[in-house]
Amino acid sequence: MLNEVKSAQADQAQARRALGRYQHARRMVLAALVVVMFAALLFGQSAFPPESVPHETIEMVGVLLIFLGIVGRLWSTLYIGGRKSSEVVTGGPYSITRNPLYVFSSIAAAGVGAQMGSITAAIGFAVICAAAFHVVILREETFLKEAFGTPFQAYMARVPRFFPKLSLYQEGDTGGFKPRLLRTTLLDGLVFLVAMPFFESIDAAQQSGILPVLFRFP
Repeated sequence: MLNEVKSAQADQAQARRALGRYQHARRMVLAALVVVMFAALLFGQSAFPPESVPHETIEMVGVLLIFLGIVGRLWSTLYIGGRKSSEVVTGGPYSITRNPLYVFSSIAAAGVGAQMGSITAAIGFAVICAAAFHVVILREETFLKEAFGTPFQAYMARVPRFFPKLSLYQEGDTGGFKPRLLRTTLLDGLVFLVAMPFFESIDAAQQSGILPVLFRFP
């Protein structure tokens, strides 16, 4: 019996380490995307002139999307809270999509693109972000199917992988609250807020001729 308990504990520890690697990959993907997107937009500009109504409206919608993405990531962390390697979490945002953290990250990415004053940039950023996370999602699903078997497969059959199905919503249980994980998620999400002063400085540099404009987005 003692050996079985030790074996189970060792398996759980190994599972946590494996999942930790996937989560680290997720953060690296997010950081790389942010850097690449910022670098690309150094030389791009919206087809709508700065200070115009369409440009300013798109930027304001983008700000709302960034805050929605950050709040959604915090909401998701309240539920997942370090339990992902020990049980199948099915409550709250996880009742309507299996990957709410990635969904809200993509929403925030759309907000980042919108800071350029461009609808095309907003949609493009969201699509690129979601596509990059898709690879991580597939790796996580393989791990979770092996770790939890039938319960996770039933969850997969019921809840969509990415696009939320609101009619499935269930409050569920948040489990134990872990401030450290919430703080980490908040700090990860705040990188999206850097977009606002960053794009303002880019606009100023482009208007003054310091940065060349190589392409324009509608």
